[in-house]
Amino acid sequence: MGESNDELKKTISSLPEEPGIYQYFDKTGQIIYVGKAKNIKKRVSSYFNKTQENNKTRLLVKSIVNIKYLIVSNELDALLLENNLIKTYQPKYNIQLKDDKTFPWIVVTDEPFPRVFSTRQKELVSGKFYGPYPNVKAMNALLGLIREMYPLRTCSLDLSAKKLAEKKYKTCLEFHIGKCLGPCVQKQPEEEYHSMIEEIELLLKGKTYSLIQALRKKMLQLSESYQFEEAQKLKLTIEQIEKYRSKSTIVSSKLNDVDVFCYLENENQFIINYLVIQEGAIIHGYTTEVQKKLNENEIDLLNYVLPELREKFQSKSKEVIVEKQLDSPFIDFYLFVPQKGEKKELIELSKRNIFYFRKEREKRALIQNPQLAKDRVLERIRSDFKLTELPIHMECFDNSNFQGTNAVSACVVFKNGAPSKKDYRHFNIKTVEGPDDFASMREVVYRRYKRLINEGQSLPQLVIIDGGKGQLSAAMESIEKLGLRGKIALVGIAKKLEEIFFLGDQYPIYLDKRSESLKTIQFMRNEAHRFGISHHRDKRSKNAIISELDQIQGIGEKTRQLLLSEYKSIPNIKKSGFDELAKKIGRSKATILFNYFTETGN
Repeated sequence: MGESNDELKKTISSLPEEPGIYQYFDKTGQIIYVGKAKNIKKRVSSYFNKTQENNKTRLLVKSIVNIKYLIVSNELDALLLENNLIKTYQPKYNIQLKDDKTFPWIVVTDEPFPRVFSTRQKELVSGKFYGPYPNVKAMNALLGLIREMYPLRTCSLDLSAKKLAEKKYKTCLEFHIGKCLGPCVQKQPEEEYHSMIEEIELLLKGKTYSLIQALRKKMLQLSESYQFEEAQKLKLTIEQIEKYRSKSTIVSSKLNDVDVFCYLENENQFIINYLVIQEGAIIHGYTTEVQKKLNENEIDLLNYVLPELREKFQSKSKEVIVEKQLDSPFIDFYLFVPQKGEKKELIELSKRNIFYFRKEREKRALIQNPQLAKDRVLERIRSDFKLTELPIHMECFDNSNFQGTNAVSACVVFKNGAPSKKDYRHFNIKTVEGPDDFASMREVVYRRYKRLINEGQSLPQLVIIDGGKGQLSAAMESIEKLGLRGKIALVGIAKKLEEIFFLGDQYPIYLDKRSESLKTIQFMRNEAHRFGISHHRDKRSKNAIISELDQIQGIGEKTRQLLLSEYKSIPNIKKSGFDELAKKIGRSKATILFNYFTETGN
């Protein structure tokens, strides 16, 4: 089977131009891909006659050492055969449903007196299977309803006619508490037991409306024959079924049996939602991911996954509701695209299931890898602010002053979407007299990036200026003076309306209040403001204590610096007490301080 490239070319050239299926084998003789085609030769040749853009397809082609095919009469036969072969061989490169073996079923056993229970191992039980049930809680609720309404046996005794004739069985606790009517001791006729099983099977098929109608008819017959006690039991059963039905997702009693099939396509997968509706109620809802093995499209998804799901959930409906019309070769059902009404609402319901499934998967991924969330936010910022590269390094500036005095500025630094507090910087304004916010911004931006350039450090991809057009223009003057225009992106954010200003644009833009980009920029601005204010308060406090200590004769510069470093404020000096203060600056200077406090009333 190990053919050379030349031999593969010969094989391809001799392929028939007929509908059918083709199989690719690797060097170990394993089937690695099964495909269908209207024209086998053209389809197989397409794998080898062009450079494949998809990496998985390139790997597939590289692994092929042998090709086999089978001709069929039409495309539908090719599709059915393809599906059967994929199920049988599970080829490495074919798309496959996940979780095929994880969901439980409800089985009605093939016995004289059948049992009803759940199982995940169909091959170990003989009987009729209903399901599978993706929602285990819903399945258990249904089983609970069945056991509450019908006194079925739960034992595993052999109740064949031969065993019953031997009369070796005895009644158990289930019989004595009324949960079983004793078929093991021939206290319940087989016909009566099977009548219960027929009703249960209607319930399992979702035929609740039909079941209720049959039970009502039977209840009336019992009433007419004066069997009021039995009729009352049926009435209670009907009420229980109606109560269960009301808890189900009722779509509409007017709808016939239909399926709903919706999907969302991503780069590497499809997320699909499949609903089975019978008698107006959703009896199955299934959402899952289908990984793309090669470059499969929506037609491939429809042709393989939809029949698989219909078989999996035993759907016989003739109509499948879809969001978009696609070509389908199937003859046992047709596709319908609703434009309005209840069927259109089913499409919206299916899409909502897909949306929440995707959100759940994203949350799980973020919990397992928090950096994914940061990367997503950075990508959002890059897109919103039209940046040429991901803003891995961002900085934000904020100015603070008090009535024109003690002017300071703060720069906070974010790296990989998180605060890098070791890189935060304070700036005392040196060249500006009075409250000139524009000049202050011009000074600190120049000083910041002049230093980064001199030290050979990396520059940020995005700089946020707390302010409007004026502050942004002042910052850009420094950027241009340093020759960094085009190398650093600048934006301004103005308070109140949270306007975002871009240099050169006449009008600001407004990001969605829920935008992750805006929330990140707001956080940076607030962090810069907090950091700047804390420094501003420290400076004001320092200047205040120095100013007051300057007024005290006998307290020199060194003593003032010692007191400032140790106590930060006059109240803290007083709280320290005379003895502690005397140990630090001597008794004579401590006496001078406390005499001053007494005279001034401090």
